Amino acid sequence: MSITQNHPMNTTPHIHAMIVAAGRGSRFGATVAKQYTLLQGQTLLQRSVARLASSAYIDKCLLVVAEDDNTAQALDFALPIQYTSGGAERWQSVQAGVEAIVKSGAQASDLVLIHDAARPAVPSQDINQVIEAAMHEPYGAILAAPVADTLKQSYTASYKHASAVSEHSNACKDNNEAYSYIKHTLERSNVWQAQTPQVFRLGQLREVLAYVDKHQLTITDEASAFEYLKLPIRLITGSRQNIKLTYPDDAILLSAILTAQS
Repeated sequence: MSITQNHPMNTTPHIHAMIVAAGRGSRFGATVAKQYTLLQGQTLLQRSVARLASSAYIDKCLLVVAEDDNTAQALDFALPIQYTSGGAERWQSVQAGVEAIVKSGAQASDLVLIHDAARPAVPSQDINQVIEAAMHEPYGAILAAPVADTLKQSYTASYKHASAVSEHSNACKDNNEAYSYIKHTLERSNVWQAQTPQVFRLGQLREVLAYVDKHQLTITDEASAFEYLKLPIRLITGSRQNIKLTYPDDAILLSAILTAQS
């Protein structure tokens, strides 16, 4: 499949903001869906919408929620909200949101900004910078942070296997439990940690998601769909304050960040 620029690049496009909130956040381990976790008196979803509202480029937001989710409609938000139902996978929820935006009369050269409900502390200047970068790109731009930590590639082996190469493991040589061990250190000079918002041309995003659907590909973010087709997506350095609530301990860091931002 070949995706080309079949329309003039619009450097003053309309911005369509979307937050994907159809997941359950299983890694977070809570009984409530992660986007409804309370953080300093408001849900993550409310706080993430409020961050988008801090940008002058954004005047409304589409929320993609699970079909059986009635919680969001009962909340107050900092922007006018529209709703659509999501799918089983994240990319399917984004695709549902894209189709809703197309049906609203949007143009192919418009920009779609996709944000995670679990990133409630993205700085306003970062939102503006990634939007402004995407305005001058044929496909889009994302926020990301250069990796600063040393990265280790691992392999998994049983303790019994490990004891064969370690004289210090004799006490547990009959233990078959699996452990992770270092294989080697990865080169990190060109490695980035993806964040959101991610901002793409509507027409191009629609096409690459159709490609993902047709070929049943596995992607973890929208930029990955463009990668499959070797389409250039610009990286914009984002703040390290823009962390994602994934595990319970993350709430402590996010609370401190939100306090500092207020």
